[in-house]
Amino acid sequence: MDETILLNNGVNVNQGLELLGDKEMYNETLNDFLIESETRLPKIIEYYNAQDWVNYEILVHAQKSDSKYLGFTDLAEMSYNHEMASKENPVNVDYIVNNINPLMNEANRIVAVVKEYLGK
Repeated sequence: MDETILLNNGVNVNQGLELLGDKEMYNETLNDFLIESETRLPKIIEYYNAQDWVNYEILVHAQKSDSKYLGFTDLAEMSYNHEMASKENPVNVDYIVNNINPLMNEANRIVAVVKEYLGK
């Protein structure tokens, strides 16, 4: 587990360590994030395609929170913007549609970085 993999990919490891306490807890939480992403990311797309904005908002909120704890600053911000767009009344569908690809690309990029870091 080479920390430079995370750092070179824009992960704010220090923020994650501040919030989670130590490297062991941070690594366990990274692993949990990876496992959760296996179901979360397809579900985000499923809810997006169904225009189920209530459940979409729940999942992008969870992704935002996890990302914030782990130091995935860009993914946290993007997820937050999707959360806010899905909470608007009416839902800001234009924002979501215009930004779903960048959100999913960043989420998949982070998953790949975490896999590389954890050796998976």
